[in-house]
Amino acid sequence: MEVAPGVISVGQRRGGQVHAYVFEVGRSLTLIDTLFDTDASAILNCLRRLGRAVSDIDSIVLTHGHRSHLGGAALLKTLSGAKVYSHEWEADIVSGDRKAQAVSLKPIRPFRTYPFQAGLGLGLGRHPACPVDDLLKEGDSVGPLQVLHTPGHTPGHLAFLWPERRVLVAGDAIATWPYFSAGWPGLNLNKAQHRSSLHRMASLGPEVIGVGHGDPITAGGTERIHELLERPTSGEGR
Repeated sequence: MEVAPGVISVGQRRGGQVHAYVFEVGRSLTLIDTLFDTDASAILNCLRRLGRAVSDIDSIVLTHGHRSHLGGAALLKTLSGAKVYSHEWEADIVSGDRKAQAVSLKPIRPFRTYPFQAGLGLGLGRHPACPVDDLLKEGDSVGPLQVLHTPGHTPGHLAFLWPERRVLVAGDAIATWPYFSAGWPGLNLNKAQHRSSLHRMASLGPEVIGVGHGDPITAGGTERIHELLERPTSGEGR
Protein backbone atom coordinates (compact mmCIF):
# COMPACT_ATOMS: atom_id res chain seq x y z
CA MET A 1 0.00 0.00 0.00
CA GLU A 2 1.47 3.35 -1.05
CA VAL A 3 0.68 5.85 1.71
CA ALA A 4 2.58 8.76 0.12
CA PRO A 5 4.80 9.12 -2.96
CA GLY A 6 7.76 6.81 -2.43
CA VAL A 7 6.43 5.38 0.84
CA ILE A 8 5.09 1.82 0.94
CA SER A 9 3.39 0.25 3.96
CA VAL A 10 3.82 -3.51 4.46
CA GLY A 11 1.63 -5.21 7.04
CA GLN A 12 0.85 -8.63 8.43
CA ARG A 13 -1.73 -9.92 10.90
CA ARG A 14 0.81 -11.66 13.13
CA GLY A 15 2.53 -9.53 15.71
CA GLY A 16 -0.60 -7.45 16.31
CA GLN A 17 -1.32 -6.11 12.81
CA VAL A 18 2.31 -5.02 12.71
CA HIS A 19 3.58 -2.75 9.92
CA ALA A 20 6.91 -1.96 8.28
CA TYR A 21 7.68 0.81 5.78
CA VAL A 22 9.73 0.99 2.58
CA PHE A 23 11.06 4.38 1.45
CA GLU A 24 12.12 4.74 -2.19
CA VAL A 25 14.59 7.36 -3.38
CA GLY A 26 15.75 6.51 -6.89
CA ARG A 27 17.06 2.96 -6.82
CA SER A 28 17.81 3.12 -3.12
CA LEU A 29 15.46 1.65 -0.51
CA THR A 30 15.35 2.35 3.21
CA LEU A 31 13.36 -0.14 5.29
CA ILE A 32 11.88 0.74 8.68
CA ASP A 33 11.29 -2.38 10.82
CA THR A 34 11.03 -5.95 9.56
CA LEU A 35 7.70 -7.41 10.83
CA PHE A 36 7.19 -10.53 12.93
CA ASP A 37 7.93 -13.47 10.62
CA THR A 38 11.52 -14.64 10.48
CA ASP A 39 11.28 -15.54 6.78
CA ALA A 40 10.57 -11.90 5.85
CA SER A 41 8.10 -13.20 3.27
CA ALA A 42 5.73 -10.20 3.42
CA ILE A 43 8.56 -7.74 2.77
CA LEU A 44 10.13 -9.89 0.04
CA ASN A 45 6.74 -10.25 -1.67
CA CYS A 46 6.26 -6.49 -1.50
CA LEU A 47 9.61 -5.91 -3.17
CA ARG A 48 8.68 -8.32 -5.97
CA ARG A 49 5.42 -6.46 -6.58
CA LEU A 50 7.40 -3.22 -6.80
CA GLY A 51 9.78 -4.81 -9.29
CA ARG A 52 12.64 -4.34 -6.86
CA ALA A 53 15.36 -6.69 -5.63
CA VAL A 54 16.21 -7.27 -2.00
CA SER A 55 19.70 -5.99 -2.80
CA ASP A 56 18.13 -2.55 -3.41
CA ILE A 57 17.74 -2.18 0.37
CA ASP A 58 20.60 0.02 1.53
CA SER A 59 19.51 0.56 5.12
CA ILE A 60 17.37 -1.29 7.66
CA VAL A 61 16.42 1.01 10.52
CA LEU A 62 14.66 -0.23 13.63
CA THR A 63 12.26 1.80 15.74
CA HIS A 64 12.91 -0.30 18.86
CA GLY A 65 13.80 -3.74 20.15
CA HIS A 66 10.46 -5.56 20.41
CA ARG A 67 9.95 -8.93 18.78
CA SER A 68 7.14 -7.91 16.41
CA HIS A 69 9.45 -5.49 14.61
CA LEU A 70 12.63 -7.58 14.48
CA GLY A 71 11.53 -10.91 13.02
CA GLY A 72 12.96 -10.51 9.52
CA ALA A 73 15.97 -8.35 10.39
CA ALA A 74 18.65 -11.05 10.42
CA LEU A 75 17.52 -12.65 7.15
CA LEU A 76 17.04 -9.36 5.33
CA LYS A 77 20.48 -8.19 6.43
CA THR A 78 21.99 -11.38 5.03
CA LEU A 79 20.04 -11.27 1.74
CA SER A 80 20.50 -7.56 1.06
CA GLY A 81 23.86 -6.75 2.57
CA ALA A 82 22.20 -3.65 4.03
CA LYS A 83 23.42 -1.93 7.16
CA VAL A 84 21.22 -2.28 10.23
CA TYR A 85 20.70 0.76 12.46
CA SER A 86 19.13 1.26 15.88
CA HIS A 87 19.38 3.51 18.91
CA GLU A 88 22.23 2.72 21.28
CA TRP A 89 19.85 1.57 24.03
CA GLU A 90 18.18 -0.99 21.75
CA ALA A 91 21.24 -2.35 19.95
CA ASP A 92 22.10 -5.19 22.34
CA ILE A 93 18.45 -6.31 22.32
CA VAL A 94 18.52 -6.48 18.51
CA SER A 95 21.81 -8.39 18.60
CA GLY A 96 20.37 -10.91 21.06
CA ASP A 97 22.68 -10.04 23.95
CA ARG A 98 19.92 -8.70 26.22
CA LYS A 99 16.21 -9.31 26.61
CA ALA A 100 13.82 -6.45 26.04
CA GLN A 101 12.90 -4.64 29.24
CA ALA A 102 10.00 -6.34 31.00
CA VAL A 103 6.63 -4.71 31.61
CA SER A 104 3.94 -5.27 34.24
CA LEU A 105 1.77 -8.39 33.97
CA LYS A 106 -1.29 -6.48 35.20
CA PRO A 107 -3.85 -6.48 32.34
CA ILE A 108 -4.34 -3.02 30.84
CA ARG A 109 -6.69 -1.99 28.04
CA PRO A 110 -6.92 -2.76 25.20
CA PHE A 111 -7.12 -6.38 26.35
CA ARG A 112 -6.52 -7.73 22.83
CA THR A 113 -2.91 -6.63 23.24
CA TYR A 114 -2.47 -8.51 26.51
CA PRO A 115 -0.76 -11.56 24.94
CA PHE A 116 2.02 -9.25 23.78
CA GLN A 117 2.18 -7.55 27.18
CA ALA A 118 2.35 -10.90 28.97
CA GLY A 119 5.02 -12.21 26.61
CA LEU A 120 7.17 -9.15 27.20
CA GLY A 121 6.53 -9.29 30.93
CA LEU A 122 7.70 -12.91 31.03
CA GLY A 123 10.67 -12.35 28.73
CA LEU A 124 9.29 -14.57 25.97
CA GLY A 125 9.39 -14.20 22.19
CA ARG A 126 13.01 -14.21 21.13
CA HIS A 127 13.89 -13.11 17.60
CA PRO A 128 16.83 -14.25 15.42
CA ALA A 129 19.83 -12.26 16.62
CA CYS A 130 20.89 -9.53 14.22
CA PRO A 131 24.09 -7.49 14.60
CA VAL A 132 23.64 -3.71 14.53
CA ASP A 133 26.11 -1.96 12.23
CA ASP A 134 25.67 1.60 13.37
CA LEU A 135 23.85 3.61 16.03
CA LEU A 136 21.37 6.41 15.49
CA LYS A 137 20.63 9.39 17.69
CA GLU A 138 18.55 12.54 17.59
CA GLY A 139 19.47 14.70 14.62
CA ASP A 140 21.02 11.96 12.50
CA SER A 141 19.73 11.11 9.04
CA VAL A 142 19.48 7.88 7.09
CA GLY A 143 18.30 7.77 3.49
CA PRO A 144 15.71 10.58 3.16
CA LEU A 145 14.78 10.37 6.83
CA GLN A 146 15.51 12.54 9.84
CA VAL A 147 16.01 10.59 13.04
CA LEU A 148 13.98 11.51 16.11
CA HIS A 149 14.62 10.08 19.56
CA THR A 150 11.11 9.50 20.95
CA PRO A 151 11.43 7.65 24.27
CA GLY A 152 8.50 6.44 26.32
CA HIS A 153 7.44 3.19 24.73
CA THR A 154 11.05 2.12 25.25
CA PRO A 155 14.06 4.24 26.27
CA GLY A 156 15.65 4.01 22.84
CA HIS A 157 12.52 4.28 20.72
CA LEU A 158 13.05 6.12 17.43
CA ALA A 159 10.70 7.81 14.97
CA PHE A 160 11.58 8.95 11.46
CA LEU A 161 10.48 12.00 9.48
CA TRP A 162 10.61 12.64 5.73
CA PRO A 163 10.08 16.41 5.92
CA GLU A 164 9.51 17.06 2.21
CA ARG A 165 6.69 14.50 2.09
CA ARG A 166 5.34 15.30 5.60
CA VAL A 167 5.57 11.60 6.43
CA LEU A 168 6.30 10.47 9.98
CA VAL A 169 6.90 6.88 11.03
CA ALA A 170 5.92 6.95 14.69
CA GLY A 171 6.68 3.32 15.49
CA ASP A 172 4.86 2.13 18.60
CA ALA A 173 4.30 5.64 19.98
CA ILE A 174 0.94 5.55 18.15
CA ALA A 175 -1.29 2.59 17.27
CA THR A 176 -4.45 2.24 15.17
CA TRP A 177 -5.06 -1.40 16.14
CA PRO A 178 -7.11 -2.60 17.91
CA TYR A 179 -8.21 1.03 18.04
CA PHE A 180 -6.61 4.45 17.79
CA SER A 181 -4.46 5.08 20.85
CA ALA A 182 -1.14 6.42 22.08
CA GLY A 183 0.54 3.09 21.52
CA TRP A 184 -0.33 0.10 23.69
CA PRO A 185 -0.43 1.45 27.26
CA GLY A 186 0.53 -1.87 28.85
CA LEU A 187 3.82 -1.81 26.92
CA ASN A 188 4.73 1.87 27.37
CA LEU A 189 7.52 2.07 29.93
CA ASN A 190 7.51 5.78 30.76
CA LYS A 191 4.24 7.72 30.46
CA ALA A 192 5.78 11.17 30.93
CA GLN A 193 8.42 10.58 28.25
CA HIS A 194 5.79 9.10 25.95
CA ARG A 195 3.56 12.15 26.24
CA SER A 196 6.52 14.46 25.62
CA SER A 197 7.38 12.46 22.50
CA LEU A 198 3.80 12.84 21.24
CA HIS A 199 4.03 16.62 21.70
CA ARG A 200 7.30 16.60 19.80
CA MET A 201 5.84 14.63 16.89
CA ALA A 202 2.77 16.87 16.70
CA SER A 203 5.02 19.95 16.46
CA LEU A 204 6.54 18.58 13.26
CA GLY A 205 3.24 18.87 11.37
CA PRO A 206 3.02 15.44 9.74
CA GLU A 207 0.21 14.70 7.31
CA VAL A 208 0.84 10.96 6.99
CA ILE A 209 1.76 8.78 9.98
CA GLY A 210 3.04 5.24 9.77
CA VAL A 211 2.26 3.39 12.98
CA GLY A 212 3.76 0.20 14.34
CA HIS A 213 0.45 -1.64 14.80
CA GLY A 214 -2.53 -1.03 12.56
CA ASP A 215 -3.14 0.79 9.32
CA PRO A 216 -1.25 4.02 8.60
CA ILE A 217 -2.93 7.39 9.03
CA THR A 218 -3.00 8.79 5.50
CA ALA A 219 -4.39 12.29 6.14
CA GLY A 220 -4.68 14.78 8.99
CA GLY A 221 -1.84 13.25 10.99
CA THR A 222 -1.08 16.29 13.14
CA GLU A 223 -4.73 16.66 14.14
CA ARG A 224 -4.87 12.98 15.07
CA ILE A 225 -1.90 13.33 17.44
CA HIS A 226 -3.53 16.36 19.06
CA GLU A 227 -6.65 14.24 19.51
CA LEU A 228 -4.59 11.81 21.57
CA LEU A 229 -3.01 14.59 23.61
CA GLU A 230 -6.42 16.04 24.46
CA ARG A 231 -7.57 12.80 26.06
CA PRO A 232 -7.44 12.93 29.86
CA THR A 233 -5.52 9.64 30.01
CA SER A 234 -2.98 10.60 27.32
CA GLY A 235 -4.79 8.53 24.74
CA GLU A 236 -4.75 5.28 26.67
CA GLY A 237 -8.27 4.32 25.74
CA ARG A 238 -10.89 4.92 23.12
